[in-house]
Amino acid sequence: MAERRDFDEFVVTRSSRLLRTAFLLTRDWALAEDLLQTALAKSWFAWGRLDDNPEPYVRKVLVNTYASWWRRRWRAETPTESLPDSQAHGPDPTAQVDDRDELWQALGRLPRRQQAVIVLRYFEDLTEAQTADALGVSTGTVKSQTSKALARLRLDPDLAAHPILNGGR
Repeated sequence: MAERRDFDEFVVTRSSRLLRTAFLLTRDWALAEDLLQTALAKSWFAWGRLDDNPEPYVRKVLVNTYASWWRRRWRAETPTESLPDSQAHGPDPTAQVDDRDELWQALGRLPRRQQAVIVLRYFEDLTEAQTADALGVSTGTVKSQTSKALARLRLDPDLAAHPILNGGR
């Protein structure tokens, strides 16, 4: 009974942060909720064996579940509409949203491991060691995958004009 209370307390206190991680991986709130629910259900069975800080274990289950979902999921085409040219004068009020969307799209084009490393390191603000633990790899792998991912993002044609990726130019 104490295990159930501990698990319930963990879900109440930590699920919003884990849901954010799931959203950053899936980029879809409904899928993120499903992913978190699946990860929590899988974690419940190991709950009695976990130490005082179960979040790294649950995060690892979350990332591994996401990776296995991705391998099974068919990547269908997504329809888009072409917007007409705008005749508005002055700065485009949607530029920041467009920049964010371009970054999301570029992040989605990275290989799964590189995407997971970027999300955990820069969006979840985990250390290299925490990221390595969550992914079940060495810190050297985290460093190399981070370097490769950032290099790919710098070379992405949709992000070429963004100064933040190009040393502030």
